[in-house]
Amino acid sequence: SVYDDQPNAHQKFMEKLDACIRNHDREIEKMCNFHHQGFVDAITELLKVRADAEKLKVQVTDTNRRLQDAGKEVIAQTEEIIRCRVQQRNITTVVEKLQLCLPVLEMYSKLKEQMSVKRYYSALKTMEQLENLYLPRVSQYRFCQIMIENLPKLREEIKEISMSDLKDFLESIRKHSDRIGETAMKQAQQQKTFSTALQKQNNVNYGRNMHLGRNRILESKNEITLKRTFEDEDEHEEEGDGEIFENYYRKQRRKQARLVLQPQSSMGYGFPVNRLFDLLFEIRDQYNETLLKKWSGLFRDIFEADNYSPIPVANEEEYRIVISKFPFQDSELDKQSFPKKLPMSQSVPQIYMQVKEFIYASLKFSESLHRSSTEIDDMLRKSTNLLLTRTLSSCLQNLIKKPHIGLTELVQIIINTTHLEQACKYLEDFISNITNISQLTVHTARLYGLSTFKDARHAAEGEIYTKLNQKIDEFIQIADYDWTMSESDGRASGYLMDLINFLRSTFQVFTHLPGKVAQTACMSACQHLSMSLMQMLLDSELKQISMGAIQQFNLDVIQCELFASSEPVPGFQGDTLQLAFIDLRQLLDLFMVWDWSTYLADYGQATSKYLRVNPSTALTLLEKMKDSSKKNNIFAQFRKNDRDKQKLIETVVKQLRSLVNGMSQHA
Repeated sequence: SVYDDQPNAHQKFMEKLDACIRNHDREIEKMCNFHHQGFVDAITELLKVRADAEKLKVQVTDTNRRLQDAGKEVIAQTEEIIRCRVQQRNITTVVEKLQLCLPVLEMYSKLKEQMSVKRYYSALKTMEQLENLYLPRVSQYRFCQIMIENLPKLREEIKEISMSDLKDFLESIRKHSDRIGETAMKQAQQQKTFSTALQKQNNVNYGRNMHLGRNRILESKNEITLKRTFEDEDEHEEEGDGEIFENYYRKQRRKQARLVLQPQSSMGYGFPVNRLFDLLFEIRDQYNETLLKKWSGLFRDIFEADNYSPIPVANEEEYRIVISKFPFQDSELDKQSFPKKLPMSQSVPQIYMQVKEFIYASLKFSESLHRSSTEIDDMLRKSTNLLLTRTLSSCLQNLIKKPHIGLTELVQIIINTTHLEQACKYLEDFISNITNISQLTVHTARLYGLSTFKDARHAAEGEIYTKLNQKIDEFIQIADYDWTMSESDGRASGYLMDLINFLRSTFQVFTHLPGKVAQTACMSACQHLSMSLMQMLLDSELKQISMGAIQQFNLDVIQCELFASSEPVPGFQGDTLQLAFIDLRQLLDLFMVWDWSTYLADYGQATSKYLRVNPSTALTLLEKMKDSSKKNNIFAQFRKNDRDKQKLIETVVKQLRSLVNGMSQHA
């Protein structure tokens, strides 16, 4: 009404405004008068409290001073305790070092004593223990270096003495060869008479005695006597360097055998028997094939019955029973109290025992061929190699591929093959003990179990990676994203949290695997998960993606990155495992921040913030967001912000298309 045409309208408005102002002033004055007394009372109370506050400050200062004085003695006593603990730690360290050194000194003293009483064989064993077991522990001390320098001199001295004794021994054998041969023939006849009874009592003794009774006579008449002489004087006779002495010994014995076994003109009939032996060798090969088929079934039954869990042992007796069947050694496990678990499953000692039984079965045929001990040793090793590289290897490969074998079973199979591989050297010793042929002999074949178990282990490792990725795919298939959601749920998807919990529990089982296997499995799983999530975003059947869906997807990727940074498997350096998700991370950051200007400006440069984002990938995802924006914003033309955002998306899409087309033309 101020702007109406009434006269003096402006003046009346100003008068009424002044009257209203005066009324408000009076109201304000009344209000101030009403609260003035309360303000004065508050100030008075504060003045009273100030004196009490100063008293309190003085009391606190005095209390602090007295507390500091009282704590000086506590600090002094604490420092004294620290010094005492440092001294105690130093004493403990000295005691530990002395405990390491004392066995070395004791063994060296024992070596000197054995040398003085001419127990050279025992002295060599003591040297081996010093060099391989005791000296490496304390090699940093000067007195140990002196010992290490003296050991080769002592070994050379033993070699010279033993060579002289051996020559004297061979000369004495030659002088008394007639009497030795007579004794050997009598003993051979006695062993032949009682061979059946001995076989029933002990297969091992039977194999050795028949081997000595039949084969050694063909080499020389005095072999048995020489064998017993070495056994009786095992602690007193020493051969020094095994290969040199063995070659010298064999050479001399062959010369003696040719002189002793040369037939007279009136003996032997002159008919060749080579074809008969060739027939026997063919029968032996067929016999071995039959054995291999039989043991293939035994191996399969053992694998089927195994529970693929570590062997539990409740007491010392059960532990002794297991290690009597399988040569297992673990100093750390020995220190643990019962009950405890051995790392391998029940199939390992059973497989080991069956391999030994196979060797016995193969020996029963070979020992009747009247071949030399060297040839029998070679036959046994070749048969055992076939058992390991063909039969057992095939059973292991088939076992690994069976559908009911899961990740836990595969882990146990890897552990089992590791222990079986380590036991191959004991099988070689077992064959050498049967045939009495040293492994140091040049012609002795080695067992191929190492390659067999390595191949099986690699196959199991590959199956672990495959099954782990298949399990990840199963979780990915149950993912149920709402790709048109307006905003995220604020927490990661349930399927992904279940997947991460599965991976975490699985990798805890992998702690018994070799480090590289567990690390490779973990890296493979993370890379496969990252690739699967990326394929989910770029799926051609997915036509529209909202910003809310991108935010929800980002929450899931964050959980993947947190899992990678939690070191589910030890041994990764830095953020190596997190790099498996770097492509997803840079792509999502680009869409979350909407930093297209930086991406387009820095593309192709090594320092680009979004170096791992491919233009075609970004274009595919952006077009899906553009379609979603058009569908969800039918009335966007009436809102300026929505129109601007739509124009920005279209502009970026055009620039990305141009960039992708330029890359294809350049290619």
